[in-house]
Amino acid sequence: MKQVIHKWLEQYFGNEEAVLLAVILVVSLIVMATLGTVLGPVFTALILAFLLQGLVSWLQRRGFSEGWAITTTYLLFVAGFIAVLIILIPSVGRQASLLLAELPNMVAKLRELAITLPETYGDYITPEQFQLIWGRVSEEMAHLAEQILALSLSSFPGLLGIMIYLFLVPMLVLFMLKDKDQLVGALSRLLPKERTVMTAIWSEMDMQFANYIRGKAIEILIIGAVSYVAFLILGLNYAALLALLVGLSVLIPYIGATVVTIPVLLVGYVQWGYSGDFFWLFMVYGFIQFVDGNLLVPLLFSEVVNLHPVAIIVAVLFFGGIWGFWGVFFAIPLATLVKAVYNAWPSSGNLQPEDEGLATDAK
Repeated sequence: MKQVIHKWLEQYFGNEEAVLLAVILVVSLIVMATLGTVLGPVFTALILAFLLQGLVSWLQRRGFSEGWAITTTYLLFVAGFIAVLIILIPSVGRQASLLLAELPNMVAKLRELAITLPETYGDYITPEQFQLIWGRVSEEMAHLAEQILALSLSSFPGLLGIMIYLFLVPMLVLFMLKDKDQLVGALSRLLPKERTVMTAIWSEMDMQFANYIRGKAIEILIIGAVSYVAFLILGLNYAALLALLVGLSVLIPYIGATVVTIPVLLVGYVQWGYSGDFFWLFMVYGFIQFVDGNLLVPLLFSEVVNLHPVAIIVAVLFFGGIWGFWGVFFAIPLATLVKAVYNAWPSSGNLQPEDEGLATDAK
């Protein structure tokens, strides 16, 4: 057994770069798990800087100098940031409180619908069985509502936390855009000069992370905006809140759209019942999801993600369980990182003859 372990360690940790890469990965996981909440503003600013860097590069290709490109991009970011604080958040918050007040009426509507089930399907379910099932469902719904309320109250940041985000995030974004080269250079100086595998992984993941984050942000904006316009045209209540949920649902592949379908159709049924308006809501919402899954996602992510759906779902569950929202957001690029590290990991079994000579010399 000892020889087997020694042989395995020699194969996969037989050179300095493999050991250093393992240490970096372990330290990164520990920092994310223990200090993720504390470093939240830094991670948020880093994501926003990634998004904005694409606009900076685009403006530079159009003839802007680097300084003017950064200034223009940052002013647009600040304008959007203020618009979200002044327009979007108050509107969504108001509609969320109205929806919470409407919940008892929605439950009553569902009960009226459920009462007709024994009459319609009397051959399959008796009134006693229905009462038992409905009682159990009501208990679970009440328990779920309590959990959601407790989670929202416990996870909602305090006033001090909000002020820290409002002040630190824009400032960090500015420094990350302005001093990008210096920050990257400082980090690279901490690594050894001979880092062939790290360079290969970084080159792949730099493109993967940047394209994925920008593509996902574009997808959220398009799906959220199209859903909002469609809900307004249909006259659906809580259009802004539901459109925001539909937009954010694209963060969780396969699962998010299924989960968000429930409140969208529930609000439509309570508002219109079984009518032509409810039918049009069902058709329009289904069309939006169809376009997102079959046109928008392949267009935005055709060269970014090459993972099996099972791997994507496992990544969403695993990283979401560890890091919550950010784990869900980065589940796919993190899964791609794991795949890239696995494929590029240095080992004695996949070294070419010239690499073996270099490894021997290094020893």
